[in-house]
Amino acid sequence: MKYLNIKKALTAWQELQPLSEKDKDRLSRRFTVDFNYNSNHIEGNTLTYGQTEILLLFGKVIGEASVRDVQEMTASNVGLRMMTEEAKVKEAPLTQNFIRTLHQTLLREDYTVYRNLPGGVQTSYVIHAGQYKTHPNSVITRYGDRFEYASPEETPSLMADLVDWYNKAEQEGKLTPVELAALFHYRYIRIHPFEDGNGRIARLMVNFILTRHDYPMIAVRSRKKSEYLEALHQADLEVGPVPSDGAHADIKDIRPFMKYFNELVATEVYNDVLFVSEKNENVWWYDGERIAFRTPNYTKILNAMRTEPTLTLADMKDITGISIAAIQKLLDQLIQKKYVERGEKDGSWRVFVTQ
Repeated sequence: MKYLNIKKALTAWQELQPLSEKDKDRLSRRFTVDFNYNSNHIEGNTLTYGQTEILLLFGKVIGEASVRDVQEMTASNVGLRMMTEEAKVKEAPLTQNFIRTLHQTLLREDYTVYRNLPGGVQTSYVIHAGQYKTHPNSVITRYGDRFEYASPEETPSLMADLVDWYNKAEQEGKLTPVELAALFHYRYIRIHPFEDGNGRIARLMVNFILTRHDYPMIAVRSRKKSEYLEALHQADLEVGPVPSDGAHADIKDIRPFMKYFNELVATEVYNDVLFVSEKNENVWWYDGERIAFRTPNYTKILNAMRTEPTLTLADMKDITGISIAAIQKLLDQLIQKKYVERGEKDGSWRVFVTQ
């Protein structure tokens, strides 16, 4: 859409309503994989997009994967479902207890982190699932500066302020749902109330707010992590380094992040519109990207893979009418892009692009 913005994207989305049950299911399956993969990948989870899809949609683990990454991804999906159900209860106000419960769901249990200090001394502390931090936390920015978050002592009162502000702002209706979501995200991140999992909670809460107002949910793409962090950093420069100032920032204070967030929501919503409405057999989707194949031969091969349990090159030639040499070239490109991969059985394939 030319000169895409939120208003145009949301108008296009509203024109598609009501969605059929089939389209709702397609969007839900796609978003389940996209959101969980990206939100966890931003934080260092090593499962591939394909592994995430097989795990979340079929309950299977394929290839090499750490137990921790699998458990983390599974818990993330439970958290997504819990958030979605809670968001449907629109008359209920947001509570700190819900945020802490969401955190407990993501982290599952307490665990110990070990750190090596200068001089070879080792220290450790416990990450508490569902409890606010007991140790100070900070981050080293990409520019080498240490950026401090709220102290453990001030965190409970700042979180109370955040939740009270949100419930009041939602009732007043002066901010749009997109502004509410962006400002909540920014204020929450400046508090960083937990010792771990804050980014994942922030991105869940963004979708909690959007869902409460009947907006489509969005995914922050890990391949664009630098843009996301830079937008937060630029807002930090405007707001200043004092944590309590960040925790009480106003919408005008976070203009760099608001600009980024507006563009993110517009893009994600309009991609949902295209995903549902576009009827082109040569257009596929992978991790939020629209893939328009220049030749229908890709689609012939992908459809054959999706319908046949096993498929040799000779089978593909018979089904598609494409030469084996051409098939091999197309396959190499599909595999390189991670759109497909070979299964455990000879001739079996997994297809990770969708229509």
